[in-house]
Amino acid sequence: MARKPTSSSITIRDVARQAGVSVAKVSRYTNDTARVSEPVSKRIGEVLTRLRYRPHAAARQLATQNMMAIGLLLNNVYNDFFGPLLYGIEELVQQHGYNLLVATDQPERRKGSYPALGTHNVDGLLVFVDSLSISELRDFHSQHLPMVLIHRSSPEDLDIPSVTVENKAASYQIIEHLITQHGRRRIVFMQGKADQEDSCWREVGYREALEAHGIKFDPSLVMPGDFERDVAYLTMSDFLSRPDRKSFDAVFTGDDSAAIGVMEALEQSSLRIPQDISVVGFNDSQHSAVLSPPLTTIKAPTHEVGRIAAKHLFNLINNYPVDTITLLPTEIILRQSCGCTS
Repeated sequence: MARKPTSSSITIRDVARQAGVSVAKVSRYTNDTARVSEPVSKRIGEVLTRLRYRPHAAARQLATQNMMAIGLLLNNVYNDFFGPLLYGIEELVQQHGYNLLVATDQPERRKGSYPALGTHNVDGLLVFVDSLSISELRDFHSQHLPMVLIHRSSPEDLDIPSVTVENKAASYQIIEHLITQHGRRRIVFMQGKADQEDSCWREVGYREALEAHGIKFDPSLVMPGDFERDVAYLTMSDFLSRPDRKSFDAVFTGDDSAAIGVMEALEQSSLRIPQDISVVGFNDSQHSAVLSPPLTTIKAPTHEVGRIAAKHLFNLINNYPVDTITLLPTEIILRQSCGCTS
């Protein structure tokens, strides 16, 4: 009995012969490099399905000069923030039939070595905050690699599209809520990593809300949290252990992961939340609603950030116009950790 040919043994010539079209027309159909009429497309598609033909990936890349992959450079994947971001990106990657390559890296760790992702292995690159230095951005830009920045602005002379969220107004509003609704006046602000734009804008909102309500800014109440649970826990524990520490009645952690660390440190020092200390975060991560007490926070559309960033990148790859700056709205989510009863 003759052995049935496998999909790997079927060639593009076999498909063309059975569909009654030229090899060039099958190639245009499978690589989507030119328009093929609807009747011919239908005929080719039926033959491809029947023969289980799959274009050879390497051959397709040579024909289209595409890697069929986009890259995502992150500085870490240590907290709940990154799950929704990845889901949003993957939605668009799957729709376009590409692969997603993810690498975690920071310029200071590379010590002069080349970034893991670039023109050698991806068709475009999503760059999260500080995972590339400005000189590396310039280098990739000069090589015409399509890029979209996430939670980071482009250097003025490069005009690389960026997608981020509104930080300043929401931070102002949540501090104002602590002041006007709960009488808090000694509010700690926990910063993210140095020079991180999200953290800088959240601190601007924090300071402006204090000033608007006649509260003098106290630099001793600003401390590092790095948007990380462990860092925030250690920072708050150290602050609470100091005999000369300043009094405080609220903490704006700037991030939900940091809020968890702060809450742990406060509870270990027998400080009640929110009776003694109000705690508020940022991002509205999946665990925020089930903390004890549930965390008041600022909801950031992280999934949408990922989806829109990927959409912009594919538009760049296909030479479509893209907005230079995309700023997505945020909203305050009131729960019990600030002192609200419902």
